[in-house]
Amino acid sequence: MAALRLGPLLRYVDGSTATVWVEASRPCTAEVRCADGAHGTARTFQVAGHHYALVPVTGLTAGTTTAYEVLLDGTRVWPLPDSPFPPSVIRAGFVADTVRVAFGSCRWAAPPADGKDPVGPDALDTLAARIAADPEAVRPDVLLLLGDQVYADETSGATQRRLATRRDLKEPPGSGVADYEEYTELYYESWLDANVRWLLSTVPSCMIFDDHDVIDDWNTSAAWLADMRATDWWQERVLSGLMSYWVHQHLGNLPPAELATDPLYAAVRDTPDATDLLRTFAAEADADPTTVRWSYRRDFGRVRLLMVDSRAARVLAEGSRSMLDAGEQEWLRTEALAQPGSYDHLLIGTSLPWLLPHLVHDAEGWNAALCRGEKGERWARWGEKMRRAADLEHWSAFPESFDALAALIAEAGSGEAAPATVCVLSGDVHHAYVAEPTWPSGGPDARVLQLTCSPVHNSIPLPIKMGFRFGWSGVARFLGRRIAGHGKVPQPPIDWRCTSGPWFGNQLMTLTMNGRSARLLLEHTEQDGQGGARLTTVEESVLTTS
Repeated sequence: MAALRLGPLLRYVDGSTATVWVEASRPCTAEVRCADGAHGTARTFQVAGHHYALVPVTGLTAGTTTAYEVLLDGTRVWPLPDSPFPPSVIRAGFVADTVRVAFGSCRWAAPPADGKDPVGPDALDTLAARIAADPEAVRPDVLLLLGDQVYADETSGATQRRLATRRDLKEPPGSGVADYEEYTELYYESWLDANVRWLLSTVPSCMIFDDHDVIDDWNTSAAWLADMRATDWWQERVLSGLMSYWVHQHLGNLPPAELATDPLYAAVRDTPDATDLLRTFAAEADADPTTVRWSYRRDFGRVRLLMVDSRAARVLAEGSRSMLDAGEQEWLRTEALAQPGSYDHLLIGTSLPWLLPHLVHDAEGWNAALCRGEKGERWARWGEKMRRAADLEHWSAFPESFDALAALIAEAGSGEAAPATVCVLSGDVHHAYVAEPTWPSGGPDARVLQLTCSPVHNSIPLPIKMGFRFGWSGVARFLGRRIAGHGKVPQPPIDWRCTSGPWFGNQLMTLTMNGRSARLLLEHTEQDGQGGARLTTVEESVLTTS
């Protein structure tokens, strides 16, 4: 009899359809049955001995909520027997045009061995507990996970003990994962957490990778990539990372109509074992990122989300560095400007913040100038070492891409059909803040904000925490311009300031949008004194009004 190994994850949802992702223990037919009669079935497909299904659910009624169950070969496997959680539900469409989007990044999933969590309560665990305790409480309509869903290079002690039964951890890649099978261990550790498993079964999710999904500072530079490709373990790591991301995360980002015309998805389902198919796909994607698009668009009523791949789509050659290749740039521009007036809020999800503290921004621009040879070969070699040591690889390390995004945001946010807000949603930097740009010529009609929220469950060393606090200061800003001057880095086309934060700790942001109004909520986790945890409000503000 087939058993449920992982999931279910409720992924895509609109007014009439949804997709539910599962992993089973053997080949079978997966079925989702809803209390209101909506349903769907899918046969599992096989990758490296694992069996997955993405079940398309049809017949949903917009504006309604229905409980669902999962069956494998006709046997109910979800809800779990004696589950302490309320039934998992699918909420189709949006009620009264209100859309609540919760987001964050960087979740190190290892549970504490002794019950004392060294990095504090997990924000997703805590959110799940709150929703489960009161099913009528306000919950997100969608959860955006903006990178580092798994840490392939920073594994837990328990995972390392399992890896040690397969290979010698003294040999590269050491305690990091080596292949597809080891990646599955990371997803089990992350998504079998009881609270998170239930949360992901009942709140739709959108995901995009960041560096730790493969390795810290993935695709920092051409020199970095050449060094990695010279090792005897890198190819297996990156191919397994892309394969496992496609299976566990990417498929669920896409609407059923797009999946129905995807030739790779069709081929994977039609072959007895898709391992070689996906290896070939991943090898092509690694060799030539233009062969695949990980970015995607989702519409939630009158809210448009453009989730941008700011890792794999990079152009790394020093003379033409770009955060996005030409095809990705054109895709982003086309989707942002399509059907003007059809959305009230534009959300651009990119794992890496667009607007950073001024000192960091200027240091990255200066470093980019050094690395492309503005000060000679010796400075370029030193700049490359500094780029890797200090993680100088955000949007500001790709100055032309930074400027291009600023120009696109201004264009999308201007004119009679402009949305009320354009918000760039990011994580990565293990703290939270709100930054607001201004344009010398007056800027767009929409309110533009950088909303950064990280980590969901991780920590930041005290010296880096102090550095980020200092980075927003006037002294740091003056120092940054002096550093940029050494590299003859021009002033950026916009100015910006930190309007809220920085905040540190495990946290989630939630945007609530209704019509042209928008509110922002930031919540931190804290111990509740009774052995549990709670989310507490640290910032709540009105971004726009109708």
